Order: sequence, then C-alpha cells, then structure tokens
Amino acid sequence: MRRDPTQAERQLWYILRSRRLAGFKFRRQVPVGTYIADFLCFETRLIVEADGGQHVDAASDAIRTAWLATNGFRVLRFWNAEILGNPTGVGDAILAALDPSP
Repeated sequence: MRRDPTQAERQLWYILRSRRLAGFKFRRQVPVGTYIADFLCFETRLIVEADGGQHVDAASDAIRTAWLATNGFRVLRFWNAEILGNPTGVGDAILAALDPSP
C-alpha cells in the first residue's frame, strides 16, 4: 500500500497523518501478529481499515478481526466509497472511537 495506495487509502491517510485527529498518532501498514493493519494508533490500540470490494463476505476478515480483538485491538472498517464520499463523517467516526470516555 505504501508504494501504490488506492485513492481511498490516500484520503484516509490524509485524515490520519500528522496527528490531525486530536493529536493521536497513526502509523500505516503496521505488522500486528501475522497481519498488516492499514492504519494503527498504538496509544488507543485502534486499527482503521479501508475496505474495497474484495472484502464483501470475506470470512477471513472475521477471523482476522476476532484475533485482533482477542489481542486487545479494536478495528474500524470503512468502505472505500464511504471514505471518498464522506471523508468528514469518516474522520468524525474515527475521532469518536479514539475518545476514551464511554
């Protein structure tokens, strides 16, 4: 992804990079166990994924998400169309997930 990101991944990285969301630091393409997280905030253990059409009904995504949850990570998934069509809403949803208050 780093060399040839999709348009949605570029848009999502624009939202997340440089501590733009309330000062939280995100990294991209981070190894977590045997998986690679699209974007990860270590401080809050929040993983943000950009999903394209290949993820429709992907049983492997459910297994991956379960493993990540078991190991203390939360996963937010956004469809590419959602990222491109509503970047402000996506950013707001991520910011809400970063908020430590219940």
